[in-house]
Amino acid sequence: MRLSVCFLFIACIYCTDVLGAANENKNVNKKQAIELALAEYKGRTLKITEQNDSFIVRVLQTDGRVIDIIIDKKTGTVTKD
Repeated sequence: MRLSVCFLFIACIYCTDVLGAANENKNVNKKQAIELALAEYKGRTLKITEQNDSFIVRVLQTDGRVIDIIIDKKTGTVTKD
């Protein structure tokens, strides 16, 4: 039980760091783009493509659907295509 609480606490701190970096107008890198996409849409990453001002993260969801998620490089904004 205590181990689960510790893990949850560490995960929350880590996610705050990832989201905080995106909110401070720092450029989002590929790893952060994947983490931001999977925080909004659960599944498995299939592919990530870099464009001029965004990343497109292709995700296989648990129900079998494949979706493309767009992550803005500057703001970290997550939108579904």
